[in-house]
Amino acid sequence: MPAIHKILIANRGEIACRIQRTAQALGYRTVAVFSEADADALHVQMADQAVNIGPAPVQQSYLNIPAILDAARRSGADAIHPGYGFLSENAEFARACEQAGLTFIGPSAEAIELMGSKRLSKIAMLEARVPCIAGYQGAEQDDATLLREAERIGYPLMIKASAGGGGRGMRLAHNADELPAQLRTARSEALNGFGSDELILEQALIEPRHIEVQLFGDHHGHLVYLGERDCSIQRRHQKVIEEAPCPVMTAELRQAMGEAALKAGRAVNYVGAGTVEFLLDARGSFYFLEMNTRLQVEHPVTELITGQDLVAWQLRIAEGQPLPLTQDQVQLNGHAMEVRLYAEDPAQGFLPQTGRVEAWEPALHEGTRIDHGLREGQSISAFYDPMLGKLIAHGATREEARRKLLRAVQDSVLLGLHSNQRLLTHLLQHPQFIRGEFSTAFIPQYFADHPCLQAYAPNAEELAIAALLFYQGTAQAHRAPLNGWRNTASVPLRYRLGLEDQDWNVQLLAGAQGAFEVRVADRTLALKLLAHDERSALLEIDGVRQRHAYRLDDGQLWLFTRPGSLRLVDRTHAVIGSQSSVSSGTLKAPMDGAIVDVLVSEGSPVSKGQLLVVLEAMKMEHPLKAGIDGVLKRVQVKVGDQVKNRQVLLQVE
Repeated sequence: MPAIHKILIANRGEIACRIQRTAQALGYRTVAVFSEADADALHVQMADQAVNIGPAPVQQSYLNIPAILDAARRSGADAIHPGYGFLSENAEFARACEQAGLTFIGPSAEAIELMGSKRLSKIAMLEARVPCIAGYQGAEQDDATLLREAERIGYPLMIKASAGGGGRGMRLAHNADELPAQLRTARSEALNGFGSDELILEQALIEPRHIEVQLFGDHHGHLVYLGERDCSIQRRHQKVIEEAPCPVMTAELRQAMGEAALKAGRAVNYVGAGTVEFLLDARGSFYFLEMNTRLQVEHPVTELITGQDLVAWQLRIAEGQPLPLTQDQVQLNGHAMEVRLYAEDPAQGFLPQTGRVEAWEPALHEGTRIDHGLREGQSISAFYDPMLGKLIAHGATREEARRKLLRAVQDSVLLGLHSNQRLLTHLLQHPQFIRGEFSTAFIPQYFADHPCLQAYAPNAEELAIAALLFYQGTAQAHRAPLNGWRNTASVPLRYRLGLEDQDWNVQLLAGAQGAFEVRVADRTLALKLLAHDERSALLEIDGVRQRHAYRLDDGQLWLFTRPGSLRLVDRTHAVIGSQSSVSSGTLKAPMDGAIVDVLVSEGSPVSKGQLLVVLEAMKMEHPLKAGIDGVLKRVQVKVGDQVKNRQVLLQVE
């Protein structure tokens, strides 16, 4: 095998940064590739060299194989690491690298082609006698065949993109009436996300655990597994919390699942890092789900319990060296847990969010690790996955790891866009999770009506802090002491503070030496501003001191109050207008994105709840429905249009 000197990372964000850290620590040179939207990204700044590979859309940049190979040629890279997502499970890309004389840091194109297809891999696993879920994985893909096979399998039924992952191209059909629409959406997401609209059907197991086994193979025929990970806490079939080892694992079950994973690897002469995923039912029976022929998002938890650097293993294998450990040398120590930090609004059905990162202060405590690719001031666009980073903790016990991770989630400051930070805190604190008693149905089962999935309402302390910071900002603008810029200092100031479509009235009375009295509804709070700068304020509220990060600009305040942030607006002098009704006939884009389908035309009648437009953003489709019965008066978009958040799409009378 050829020696590697310079590695091009054909990816972006936190995984590109993570690969570079190991590669650079081992003495390799690194090359970053970036789209026009990522010109100032952290992974670009970390690299020894960087090459622009095209415009923001992934098809023109991160999925553009000729552009990536040209970047390798121009920079003198002799190896390519694909990370995960994008081209990591693209056999054509692996072959193109080989033909260009580049070392592809991953498995063979043949293994990717077979195991990267859920349809073909399932056929191979059935032949290898690996336990599999009942389903349909045939080549016939017409609706009539799929509808017929669905009746044979029975409902509820999972529809999956054969080439997919990350929850894209995956839909659940509860009955035959739902199936045609779910097939259409799954095909569309699969084609847009992976370049193939091939689907498989599988029986939906009720409340299973999602367990995966980390596999590694080398060019000398050696295969080992590095324990398992429990990835059952999911939303929209995307993982949210992962941990290792699985809380209900036994030595016997671990060996059985590990041997099944090795059997899967041997069936394709597997080389490199791979993950064999299983569903585990309540009786202890497990079934092959899929094999990911790449590094996984959740690989850090395996690294922490094994003490091994899996990227270093990948580089070692790519250079033709044998695996560093045999199976009997693999040891699992302690417990590790990881959460995924997403730019999304859980209160709006986990709708992905775009915006500018106003503040990012990751909380690195003893026993914690944070993998991210964020920089303050960067924009989070609608072109890429909404995952911002991962927070990981390791402890001697599961409870110690959970406690450390909870503190890291609560203390990491993110301002400028909505995230799932509050949800992560509540998940980690839930009694069922603490006991390790959960399944893939955990979030739907225990959080369907949870307050953290509802529109957030600030509490009295948050409103009081906001009023004080708005007051302080005005005093600074007047270049006056906090209690000396008004002639009527003994008269309370009245604020009207807004969050989304709600307003709250707050009264603030400034006293001497930074003391304030703030009244919110029927509660009065005593505040002291002890110290502050443009990034944080040290406050004492009713005798308790605490520092709060914030950003204040032009009547808008981003405030971090642990474990999350909120954006409050000073509407004191704004004209009070009528709030838009939930039954409004004006349909606006919920976020930046692209219009992939318009299902109605001007003049046609529509009914409340009817699907009107489909918006694609951050690799997922979002159906937009009518809020009222009426007649479509105006359609202001067409398929292919790029739209901005809150842009009017159509109007119903």
